[in-house]
Amino acid sequence: MSKDGINSKDFLIGTLIGGIVGATTALFLAPKSGKELRDDLNNQANALKDKTDRLTTDAKEKGTEYVTIAKDKTSELSQLVAEQSNQILDKVKDIKERAAGKANQVKSEVEDAAADLASEASDVADEAKVRAQEAKSEIEDGIKDVKEKVEQSTKG
Repeated sequence: MSKDGINSKDFLIGTLIGGIVGATTALFLAPKSGKELRDDLNNQANALKDKTDRLTTDAKEKGTEYVTIAKDKTSELSQLVAEQSNQILDKVKDIKERAAGKANQVKSEVEDAAADLASEASDVADEAKVRAQEAKSEIEDGIKDVKEKVEQSTKG
């Protein structure tokens, strides 16, 4: 609807008021007796009342119909939003669980690598001790040999 146009509600109100004014004017200008005029006015008032009652009933029915439609649409939208929220929540939980699984796997691999390194370090340390002991023994043997040679050369 444009800004300059009239909507159906305004048109209906204008028609109703115009009809009332026209009917009233016709009744007052018609050459009738007072009793006839009152009867005609009474009939017109009753007709107008009946028409107003019908319009009110129709408006209430349409209003109830629109309220029902709005409730149905709201219910559908609420259900759709709830379903999508649950799907998103499930996806987030899944991602969180996968991330936790990966973190546990990495932690386990790091612990295994640390244990392997500790074992290798212990092995290297043990080997170093053995070699150090061997070197000590060789040095002691060498010192003994040198002492013996020095003693033989001083005696001889």
